Amino acid sequence: MSSWLKRQINTLEQYTVDVIFGRREDIRATLYAAFLQALSLLFNGIAQARLWLYRQRILHDQPLGCLVVVVGNLTVGGTGKTPVVEKFARALRDRGRKVAILSRGYKSKAPPMWKKWWYWLSHTSEPPPRIVSDGQRVLLDSEKAGDEPYMLARNLPGVIVLVDKNRVKAGAYAVKKFGCDTLVLDDGFQYLPLKGRLNLLLVDKTNPFGNGHLLPRGILREPIKHLKRASYVFLTKSNGQRDSELEDLIHRHNPGVDIIECAHRPQYLQHFGSDERHPLEFLRGKNVGAFSGIAVPESFEKFLSDLGGHMLFKRRFLDHYRFTYDDFVAIFSEALEKKAEFIVTTEKDAVRLPDGLPCPVPIYYLRLEIDIIRGAADFDEAVGRICFPETARRPA
Repeated sequence: MSSWLKRQINTLEQYTVDVIFGRREDIRATLYAAFLQALSLLFNGIAQARLWLYRQRILHDQPLGCLVVVVGNLTVGGTGKTPVVEKFARALRDRGRKVAILSRGYKSKAPPMWKKWWYWLSHTSEPPPRIVSDGQRVLLDSEKAGDEPYMLARNLPGVIVLVDKNRVKAGAYAVKKFGCDTLVLDDGFQYLPLKGRLNLLLVDKTNPFGNGHLLPRGILREPIKHLKRASYVFLTKSNGQRDSELEDLIHRHNPGVDIIECAHRPQYLQHFGSDERHPLEFLRGKNVGAFSGIAVPESFEKFLSDLGGHMLFKRRFLDHYRFTYDDFVAIFSEALEKKAEFIVTTEKDAVRLPDGLPCPVPIYYLRLEIDIIRGAADFDEAVGRICFPETARRPA
């Protein structure tokens, strides 16, 4: 794909995002919103029909003879799913389970189309899933693995991480090749061929369901009423204050479901390209620049401000954006012009920075982890139901 075409696609994607979030209010945006709404009705019909086919057993899920945990959301992007997957997989690993995380590897570098056609024409078996981590070593970079799978592999020694769009195939491989007894489906709430014993549904407390519309007019992948499919609901990005209206909505669609409230807490600043690490106080009073290619950059930028950083500039890119040489020229030029002491990005963006990148201004990434602020007992129970299903019981 030519660089010109990539720029045009990125421009269209950014314009679509602006229309979805109401940032454009001209006539062209209104007409485009109406077009997207028509597509949303079609998308809703397809989503509902697909779920009905599985419920009626016309389409069948494929059990693999092991425990399956699904972590996902009703919306696209921005719920803070990766830290929750990491926390859950680590808890299972620490309790003696042999865990594999199965990811589709969003925007990872897949095999070329001609290879896929060759497999189909020659009736040759497709290759096994890509092994991001065998539990001992990280074997792929972020481009081939995808950003989130690479981060999970790097942060979870002892956990298998596999990438394949066909997660039934990946799960069977994890069981046979690595002897896994527990599979965690990353972003698997809409993946119906592999049914989970537990469905962990994440809801971003700062923007639960967007504008209430389904894709592509809004950010919903499924109607809000499908909250009823969740075993547990995780409210992410919490500020610690109860939102009774949101909780009432959740319980209206899923009476009695346990709600676990959690916050993403900054941990430290990690220097890109070395082992140098600084406490969060390092940011206080510093003149810094920031860039990110994530779904909700506002939360990242707020962290920096709340920690006392003086934001001289910020650059936002699309989620999972692959940075170019020209991007870094522009970022470093602005940092030097405005006399930034260093530049801060997210951990997810840092995995997409090329090794050996010359940095006339230091780059750090902000490490975040999940902190459960309400419902810790429910989280422990969910882990216990997997590790000890015959003894785990809900307290009276």
